[in-house]
Amino acid sequence: MTMNRRMFTKTATAAAASVLLAGRTTAAQPSIPSRNIVFVHGLFADGSCWADVIARLQPMGFHCTSVQNPLTSLPEAQEAVERVLDRQDGPTVLVGHSFGGMLVTQCGAHPRVSALVYVAARAPDADEDYAALAGRFPPPPASQGIVYDGDEGRLTEEAFLRDFAGDLPEARARVLHAVQMPFDRALLAGRVDTAAWRTKPSHYAVSAADRTIDPDLQRFMAERMKARTIELDASHLSLISQPEAVSALIAEAAGHPAEK
Repeated sequence: MTMNRRMFTKTATAAAASVLLAGRTTAAQPSIPSRNIVFVHGLFADGSCWADVIARLQPMGFHCTSVQNPLTSLPEAQEAVERVLDRQDGPTVLVGHSFGGMLVTQCGAHPRVSALVYVAARAPDADEDYAALAGRFPPPPASQGIVYDGDEGRLTEEAFLRDFAGDLPEARARVLHAVQMPFDRALLAGRVDTAAWRTKPSHYAVSAADRTIDPDLQRFMAERMKARTIELDASHLSLISQPEAVSALIAEAAGHPAEK
């Protein structure tokens, strides 16, 4: 159903209405009605990883853009996201998966960003050492599958299928592995200097069966930011294995709650 002007002028109370989604949920925060959605991917992926979510949001009237994160350094990735945000024509929901959560946290301070959505994503505080934070939790199995050619890193096929995309059909997971973007080692050293989740309405989709970012670490970050939280029985790639639930959370963040 296409959104019209009346839908976008609903009150914040309506925007915060509950959504029926699988798993545990917490209360929503009021969001500014938005028609623009910008997506940021993480490591071992490219912008097309959001295709299943975008295919559900576009028919609802949302204007969707998936950033091609260069995966080179945090400043260069930030510039790529901000260029896309600058092109938006109004309030925008910024959505990130995995490492893309670093960019949501940093770039979410952009004046056009109205709400944040984290999908099994990193959500550090300002100047926080994310590696040290993650070190307080069990090491995720996927980290053992990262291999480097010089400073260029990627995930082995075995680790990709088992630890990154464990709930996807094997044939599709193999295709995704084949097209993964390599990342530069320098990217992992970057720290954000702001935490947009401290000032913007935030939403988090925890992947309970995640083997790439520990689920308890995800729960800790979601609780710390007081995010509207759902929990999905999904691998790290919930945006592909459960696109309906992820899309509904994004629509809610945009002030367009899913119909029951």
